[in-house]
Amino acid sequence: MADFYELLGVSRSASPDEIKKAYRKRARELHPDANPGDNQAEARFKEVARAYQVLSDDTQRARYDQFGEAGVGATGGAGSSADDLFGGGLGDIFETFFGGGGGGGRQRGPSGPPRGQDVEVIADIDFIQAVFGDQVDVELKLPVRCDTCEGSGAGENTKPVSCSECDGSGQVQRIRQSLLGQMVTASPCPRCGGLGEVIATPCSSCRGEGRVTEDVSYKVDIPAGVDTGSTLRLTQRGAAGPRRGTKGDLYVHMRVRPDDAYTRDGNDLVTEVPISIAQAALGTSMELETLDGTEDLVIPPGTQPGREFVLRQRGVPHLQGRGRGDLVARVRVDIPTKLTDAEIELLSTYAEGRGESVGNGKEGLFSRIKSAFS
Repeated sequence: MADFYELLGVSRSASPDEIKKAYRKRARELHPDANPGDNQAEARFKEVARAYQVLSDDTQRARYDQFGEAGVGATGGAGSSADDLFGGGLGDIFETFFGGGGGGGRQRGPSGPPRGQDVEVIADIDFIQAVFGDQVDVELKLPVRCDTCEGSGAGENTKPVSCSECDGSGQVQRIRQSLLGQMVTASPCPRCGGLGEVIATPCSSCRGEGRVTEDVSYKVDIPAGVDTGSTLRLTQRGAAGPRRGTKGDLYVHMRVRPDDAYTRDGNDLVTEVPISIAQAALGTSMELETLDGTEDLVIPPGTQPGREFVLRQRGVPHLQGRGRGDLVARVRVDIPTKLTDAEIELLSTYAEGRGESVGNGKEGLFSRIKSAFS
């Protein structure tokens, strides 16, 4: 290992304060958190730490000056490591040097009141509302700011007082000894929960919470194109935080009621168009009800069951963008279940003309067909 004085960059006559300042400077430069992945810097950091361990102790420094490293042991004792030198880990020393609590670093103030919880609610909306958008009311129970104490949690004519446990800082500090002297770590105060204040006389309405639970109603703007499972986030519409803490967010999950006439396929709408056998065979023209009004639909002769007619831009608006999906009109050919005698005779004549066999073959054709539909 190199000379300890050279590692710290000081002369052999350097004072303890000069050694400490030099070590802090070198530790800042070589700390592993400042040099991620640099094994050489980490090894150098441990050497510097070992040098400071020896030179900051008058007895060990004297032995080192007389006998060199052999006089203080090559490794500083069994089980010694850079973490051991600092009485609790490299993270503490790094926090001290780069702005953490204690040991010359700045102290953090109270963390403040905690943020309120996020809240989830389901909004049931109609199919048309989901397609074209709308404004709906959402009702729920939420913690809201207490009007009696205006959210402070303190009773009438009183106010919160500074916490005696942390002196209003919101943190308690723990002091440990290390090569750098006193190392200080901070954690939220258990008495005031990090608020820095306690309630001596709680508000009678909220019992010191600064919030009460009430029925709340919000008007929610539903954008066009939402579907079941879509979620809207309303910032700071959730639960109020205790003692004037900020509100959480409200997440509104959409649940769309089904429609009798339309089903949804992404941004496309699908509807069934029932027609008769004669209309399918001979063709027809009809009026098709769409979400935008009535459209003329021409069914050509020979249309087969399941054939689809697409009406462009008559579907669901795109939720994230312009344009709309299509409306798909799917043909369904309805087979009659009851026929008059005249209809049976006409169909029988039609079947005979085409050479098609109908009936069950045990009785006359007309009788069989008539009995089937009677």
